[in-house]
Amino acid sequence: MLYILLIFIVSTSQTSIIYDFKKDSSTSNWRVVDDEVMGGLSNGKLSVNEQGFGLFSGNVSTKNNGGFSSIRYRFNAIKTSNNQKISIRIKGDGKRYQFRVKDKISQYHSYIYYFETNGEWQTISIPLKDMYPSFRGRKLTIPNFNHTQIEEIAFLIANKKSERFELLIDNISIN
Repeated sequence: MLYILLIFIVSTSQTSIIYDFKKDSSTSNWRVVDDEVMGGLSNGKLSVNEQGFGLFSGNVSTKNNGGFSSIRYRFNAIKTSNNQKISIRIKGDGKRYQFRVKDKISQYHSYIYYFETNGEWQTISIPLKDMYPSFRGRKLTIPNFNHTQIEEIAFLIANKKSERFELLIDNISIN
């Protein structure tokens, strides 16, 4: 009986890599979306540095009603359950960022989670059930994430001020 329980625990606690910059080391499937879509002047970019980490960097400008920069990665649906967590291994610049997911790329809203960086390597664990729905910076009055798949992840910076930013990304996984 104990053997069956151990098999169940191991099989239900597997980690799936969503993206690993060390292995994939390409930015071609990532898309930068800045506030330029609304007339803003922010500019972000994604590159791979010499060590093989993803580098999301640039400038956020609040001029022309702007104020955000983001990167998005779309993929074939990954099955999820509400008790799973997404882990991101990052090294930031002491600023606040958002991690976002969409269960379907056709949805207008995203589910978001804020995290603070501290200048050191961190592994941030994000319970899917704690991610709340938001559209254009406004929290929606629908339930938190409770879907059976994700098709898009994103990082976004929007701290309501003009600032330079730099976020190193090692990998993103779900467990």
